[in-house]
Amino acid sequence: MKRTLALLLLFAAAPAVAQVSPEAHALHERLLTLDSHLDTPVYFSLPGWNPAQRHALETDLSQVDIPRMREGGLDGGFFVIYTDPGERTPEAQRAARDHALARLVTIRETLAAHPDDLALALRADDAARIAASGRRFVYLSMENASPLALDPGLLDFHYRQGLRMLGLVHVQNNEFADSSTDKAGPEWNGLSPAGRDLIARANRLGLMIDLSHASDAAFDQALEASRTPIVLSHTSAKALYDHPRNLDDARIRALAEKGGVIQVNAYPGYLADEHKSPERQAAIDAATGPFWDGSADSAEKRQALADAYFKAQRDFPVPRTTLDDFMRHLLHIIEVAGPEHVGLGADFDGAGGLASVGLEDVTALPRITERLLAEGFSESQIAGFWGGNLLRVMRQVEAARE
Repeated sequence: MKRTLALLLLFAAAPAVAQVSPEAHALHERLLTLDSHLDTPVYFSLPGWNPAQRHALETDLSQVDIPRMREGGLDGGFFVIYTDPGERTPEAQRAARDHALARLVTIRETLAAHPDDLALALRADDAARIAASGRRFVYLSMENASPLALDPGLLDFHYRQGLRMLGLVHVQNNEFADSSTDKAGPEWNGLSPAGRDLIARANRLGLMIDLSHASDAAFDQALEASRTPIVLSHTSAKALYDHPRNLDDARIRALAEKGGVIQVNAYPGYLADEHKSPERQAAIDAATGPFWDGSADSAEKRQALADAYFKAQRDFPVPRTTLDDFMRHLLHIIEVAGPEHVGLGADFDGAGGLASVGLEDVTALPRITERLLAEGFSESQIAGFWGGNLLRVMRQVEAARE
């Protein structure tokens, strides 16, 4: 399922490093910057793919690596343990459990292989400490809690291994909550009993709860059930594009009133109408699926898939969103929630920004700082958007840990 959503709107060749004003560049370099939703670990398991090398969209469709993080001034973020939604059979649940554990191991092995460049972060204060050492900090998050269905106690193990954010659900209903985009409609009318128990367990452990992808009812119930503020790690504004995956203004205000943070998504399909056709989607799926199922197992295969992808884009073109579209969502949400409750979670390597002119990969991030500066936001407010607000919530969650 993720292979259908992820990488869905790739269109441009690799962008040059963002050219911004000297003032904006200096500010961006001063700030501690994080992105709350990076799907980059899908690449970690591909043979021969090295995060210490500079990659490009036209060769392997990737958006994040260590050189480009440096070029784009991104100090770190939340790297995702993602599992495709699947069946509820015991066999499928075991497969989901094992997949998440394998992805966790792959991330930890990648960090161990690059100790001079990457470091695992466990507490909110670790981000600044690691960045000061010249390395990129890596927090761990889970998107889709299905790997915990057979044994919710596995959450304790994942926490001990570094997990600090838990996303309950993805594009289909699961054992814990309804999704905002399940074609079958609601199953639990919000949270399941197991979902409520999982939130309580996360509260006890000191894990942030992520409600991106959750249905409105699940969001409402989780907001009430959690003892700590919740997070939306990559979500945009329904007022600007009426997609079920986006959040309406009333709920954005409710999130802020409870102290939470919404991290704004750059996924083009949530910023504006994709105008996609079944033929286009089938062609894109054929080219991108191997990145998600692990069969893009050589540089040559990845190049051939990238070539096929760009051919599909030429054969089935769609209107492209821009940095302006992303900024409209960001500025609207800041106005609704208040500057203290907004951040950035672009969904890079999960299709975020890829079809958006001016936001194609992580090197474009200084452009956002330049836009925020031009809008008149103070340095402290911009620092909040780039991670300070989310880290404040993380400190609250840490303090509430039993």
